[in-house]
Order: sequence, then C-alpha cells, then structure tokens
Amino acid sequence: MNATLELHRFILEPFEAQRFANLCGQLDEHLRLIEQRLAIEIRNRGNQFELIGDARRTQAAEFLLRRLYRETMACELTPDMVHLFLQESAVEDLGSAKGDASISLKTRKGMIRPRGANQQLYVKSILEHDINFGIGPAGTGKTYLAVACAVDALEREQIRRILLVRPAVEAGEKLGFLPGDLSQKVDPYLRPLYDALYDMLPAEQVERRLASGEIEIAPLAFMRGRTLASAFIILDEAQNTTPLQMKMFLTRFGQGSRMVVCGDPNQVDLPNPAMSGLADAVRKLEDVEGIATMRFSASEVVRHPIVGRIVEAYEGPPKDA
Repeated sequence: MNATLELHRFILEPFEAQRFANLCGQLDEHLRLIEQRLAIEIRNRGNQFELIGDARRTQAAEFLLRRLYRETMACELTPDMVHLFLQESAVEDLGSAKGDASISLKTRKGMIRPRGANQQLYVKSILEHDINFGIGPAGTGKTYLAVACAVDALEREQIRRILLVRPAVEAGEKLGFLPGDLSQKVDPYLRPLYDALYDMLPAEQVERRLASGEIEIAPLAFMRGRTLASAFIILDEAQNTTPLQMKMFLTRFGQGSRMVVCGDPNQVDLPNPAMSGLADAVRKLEDVEGIATMRFSASEVVRHPIVGRIVEAYEGPPKDA
C-alpha cells in the first residue's frame, strides 16, 4: 500500500438490509459517487467498511456515510441527494461545519434544511436582516431557499403576504413575437417561481393563495408606485435590472417586511451588462446596517455535479479555439 494512504475501518449499526441497500444505491452507485468525489477507495462486506485514502478524506467519508445511513430511516436516497451531502462536506471543509445545521424551514410539504455552511449562513442571514442579497451562479439554492423562507414566515404568520418578482428581460427572444397578452407573454419568465411554490405547498393551496392575493407573482414593472408592509418580497434574476429599477424595487420596502434579492452577475441579459442594477446596489449598500450579502460559488451548485463543472468552465479563463 502506498505510504501516503491509510486504511480506515468502521461498522454501520444497526444493520438493516433494506436500509443498507438504500445507502449503497443500485449497483453501489452511491458508494462509487463518494469514491470519485473524495478520491478514496471504499470496500465493504455487509455493514463492515474499509476506506483507503488520505486520512482526512476517509474520516470525512465515514462521517458522510453515517449521515446518509441515518437519512435512510426516513427516505429513499438518490444520487442527487448523495451529491447534495457531498457538496455540504466540501463546503464545511470535510466535516468541520461553520454553519448551523439545526436551521430548518417549515412548509406544508415538509421541512426544508439548507445544505452546507454557506446555505445555512444564507438562511440565517435572511432570518436576521431586513434586506439580503444572494449572489452566485444558478443552482446554488439562492432563490429556492428565499422562497422557502417566505413560505415558512407565512406559515408562522410572521407576514401577511408573499411577493415574488422578476424582471421580464428578453434573453435572445423578443417578447413581442410570443403569443398571448402581456400576462401570457411574461408568464414563462415567472415559471421558476411557480415551480418553487409547488414544491413547498399543495397545488390547491398555491392556487387559493394566488387567487386571494396572499401570494403574488409579478413582473418587476408592476411594482412601481407600491409600498409593501408585512410582506416577504423576493426579486429573482436581479442582475437584469437597471440601477433605477433596483432603486425603485428596494424603496418599496414597508413596515414588517423582509426582502431578498437574488441574481448571478455573470448572466446579465441587458443590452449594456455594465449597467446591471444588482452590481450597483451591492456596491452601494453592502455596508448599510440591516442589509446583508451572501456570495455563492460554482463549487456550491447543488444540481447535478456536471452543472458546477459547466459553470466553472464558462467563468474560467478563455481557451484557444
């Protein structure tokens, strides 16, 4: 055996065949994923494990496998879930958490727990500050967790309504050529917000609350002239606002409200990307009391692992054709 590698043994108990099969995955795909991501070798005979590799990584793998085994008591593991836990291990410096793993958000479809230290700090920040900026690439949970915080606040009656807002900016297609009236034209731009809601609330609850105005999903232009009290207001795709639009949005803030602004500075669809209201607002407001900013990186993408690699490739230095 290579002198730089160590053998680490442990036993998972209690041994339950169905839970153990759930842990390993079809054809041991979950174990192979952990091997690949942590650069170790996993051998097992039943619930007796041998891990071969760098000592720090094998210890992190044991910690991860024990956590996943506990999860098998409540749910069916999938490769995506294993990926999420692996992301958390990486963010938490292989087991040394800096976030608060006790944070959870209440929705009608169950509790939502942020993954990894940055997501935990992001949710904690949303709960503690009036206005929050969540900045980073798609797939890092910025908008999804903000919607979860809003639903949690509504369920706990801390607010009276939720407003989910997006700028209807053309991304390679002209709105005028889309079929339907204005509402139908902008609806595709708002679809990701609907998707998040339906993940957290039963369909009939979403429809009823949309009809009553308790939840409102609207283009940014519809916010002009309003002052919003006792509301949880989320602006998604904020990189596609101008500085004037961003100022207009932020000044809608009213008593008893909370606001989250989410965006990816590297995905600006404005004619002049340098005029993004998101970058302008963060630069001007980052040190203002009551306002917080959380930045996410491509390494924290919680979708399929290849999404993070795609983001890193696009954001890296250019390569010769």
